[in-house]
Amino acid sequence: MWCRISEIPCSVYLKVADYARTLKNDERGLSGVVVAILLILVAVLAIVLIWGFLSGWLQDLWEQITGRASEIA
Repeated sequence: MWCRISEIPCSVYLKVADYARTLKNDERGLSGVVVAILLILVAVLAIVLIWGFLSGWLQDLWEQITGRASEIA
């Protein structure tokens, strides 16, 4: 069992290397790579927008909570 577990990193490396080799030798051109990069870019931009929205909302919420805390005390 330990032998099989120790083979996992090697098999993962071989699969990733094979995928990279296949992507590099792809006959369709760069369209697959361009699509992958654009999807990553859209995902990062969406995360940045959501983070900015939540940051402002959480700051407003925190100010309301701390303002109420001074009224209670």
